[in-house]
Amino acid sequence: MTNNNIVHVVGTGTIGEPLIGLLADLKNALAIDEVTFSKRMPLLIDRSKVLSLIKRGAKLCVEKDKAEDFRKIGLSPDYEYEEAISRASVVIDCTPAGLKNKDRYYKRYEDRVRCFVAQGSEFGFGKMYALGINDAALTQGDRYIQVVSCNTHNIAVIVRTLAIDGQCSRLVQGRFLCLRRADDISQEEGSIPSPKVDRHDDPHFGTHHARDVYWLYKTIGLDLNLFSSSIKLNTQYMHSIWFDLHLSENIDVDEAKKRFESNHRVAFTNKQLASLVFSFGRDHGYYGRILNQTVVVLPTLTVRNGKEVIGFCFTPQDGNSLLSSVAVIEHVLCHDMWEENMRKLDSYLFSEV
Repeated sequence: MTNNNIVHVVGTGTIGEPLIGLLADLKNALAIDEVTFSKRMPLLIDRSKVLSLIKRGAKLCVEKDKAEDFRKIGLSPDYEYEEAISRASVVIDCTPAGLKNKDRYYKRYEDRVRCFVAQGSEFGFGKMYALGINDAALTQGDRYIQVVSCNTHNIAVIVRTLAIDGQCSRLVQGRFLCLRRADDISQEEGSIPSPKVDRHDDPHFGTHHARDVYWLYKTIGLDLNLFSSSIKLNTQYMHSIWFDLHLSENIDVDEAKKRFESNHRVAFTNKQLASLVFSFGRDHGYYGRILNQTVVVLPTLTVRNGKEVIGFCFTPQDGNSLLSSVAVIEHVLCHDMWEENMRKLDSYLFSEV
């Protein structure tokens, strides 16, 4: 194989499926020669989406001992799983097993693959990254990258927009309550009968959300005072976050709104129901998803004592991390023009929802 720019995606779940579709649809614009993807189990209920991804130009890869089972349900693999990894320039792991796969597979192919990327809460996989938050931390020598979770993206961009100018922080402290949806509409398990509160496992940060945002900003030399709590709600619509930022300088509501409206990765809304925001994404978003990093609910914004900004925002879960994954790919494949290539995707962002 002579292609230099091959991207392999591991997993076809709520993050993997739209990422494979996005890369397949836009591979020419993103200077990608080939998109391959791994599917672990040959399930009839997944056959339709796999066929759709293949139709869009992505190539199926499976483990050698399962290839015949895939053929029996009408899916013909192009490559074996480890073969696909070994021939890729970038591997994006969209499963909950990124850390396990790193030890089991990826370390053996470090001499061939230029970068491995994990998604979500795979803490310790590699350098943490979110587009527009710590771009300066990316280097061409990065071999392992963790694209942070959807709620981490959300908190990070709220902090960035209201409290960070370059390397200068106006943040005295930030407090966040993550109100998490129990399961995605595409998932068969995970529903709960009533709200379930989470423990504060970290005595300094509370939950992993603040911890991850802290270490994300630490990659660019910022040391932030953050704490988060979380509760899981019996809904399938969207995560939402209550934020409370204490700043070192005065601010009013109008200025807070201007800062949010000036960040093109931030969408704002006057809707106060998660279902309405979710419905907008389903009807107008790419692959039914909102790719902005947050949706700020303008009617909830308030300023207390001149320096404390409080409000609610919705998290475009399984959508807001997609562009960060693409950014890592472009940074690896087209280092000198990665930012220019990313601007080609700005049309998928909304200013208002």
